[in-house]
Amino acid sequence: MPTIICPPEWAPQSGVMLTWPHAHSDWRGALDLVEPVFVELVQQISLHEKLLISCWDDAHLAHVKTRLSLADADMDNVLLHAAPSNDTWVRDHGPITVLENGVPRLLNFTFNGWGNKFDATLDNQLTQRLHELKSFNDTKLQTIDFVLEGGSIEVDGEGTLLTTRRCLMAPTRNPHLSQQQVEATLGGLLGVDRFLWLDHGYLAGDDTDSHIDTLARFCDARTIAYVACDDPKDEHYVELKAMEDELKAFRTREGQPYTLVPLPWPQAKYDDDGHRLPATYANFLIINEVVLVPTYADWADKAALVQIKKCFPQREVIAVSCQPLILQHGSLHCVTMQLPAGVL
Repeated sequence: MPTIICPPEWAPQSGVMLTWPHAHSDWRGALDLVEPVFVELVQQISLHEKLLISCWDDAHLAHVKTRLSLADADMDNVLLHAAPSNDTWVRDHGPITVLENGVPRLLNFTFNGWGNKFDATLDNQLTQRLHELKSFNDTKLQTIDFVLEGGSIEVDGEGTLLTTRRCLMAPTRNPHLSQQQVEATLGGLLGVDRFLWLDHGYLAGDDTDSHIDTLARFCDARTIAYVACDDPKDEHYVELKAMEDELKAFRTREGQPYTLVPLPWPQAKYDDDGHRLPATYANFLIINEVVLVPTYADWADKAALVQIKKCFPQREVIAVSCQPLILQHGSLHCVTMQLPAGVL
């Protein structure tokens, strides 16, 4: 029997995927705001590993290449490919990598726009197109008839998966499957045998039905950083307090409580129409030697960096301003997908 492991985010990486914003997406009126965030991500990530960047077409690819060259990104670590997309949220339309007997394999799950909320036809085809372009070298690709977004799961690399029931069991994902069947399917594909299900926790303005990567994150196999609301007047207070109680009740494989690290609660952010935006410090990205943390020009930014540094004492913690990203209801982790060592 082959040994299958879904590597945790802190495992060695060969690169990070980005899907660059373009005029055919919901970013068309805000490209001047959002492109600098992507440029900064490339500047930071290219110092440590490669980037695989999808562009709308050849003209868009040339534009991206020029922007990155002018920003002094390490272009030797930048791989650009023309492959059209609906939007930028590669965490959810990109592949999830597993290691089968140590050899990486890409799992191409179905992406249906977070439960058919948005058109995702191109996004759902993106990984296959990139694979046909040899973007992943000779890494094998397995296409799976199961709806799953990368932002909806957290793994510890030791067989445990953390997720939310609100997302994975949503009737708009895999309505024909019971929880037991979902666990059996993911257990076989990802090599996990323990599921930690959260019934509480959400962020106003979130389109994903409570993706775990906006709420609670494994920092190692025994440490979880999570969003904590300390304002009893805030609409999130009761739900996030209930989520905290659930996290406290979880146990490691050895039967011990997890080390829980609360992340600060930023001031409420709103768009021009008065709708609340899902600002969260849990949406950080772990790469080789570094953790990139989203910030929001908020008084709590500094405290968030301090808390996350506690979780990653051996890594440099770097702030990336992500206010533009939350305008489309996501953040730093949502626009990235790590590729473990051996893929690129």
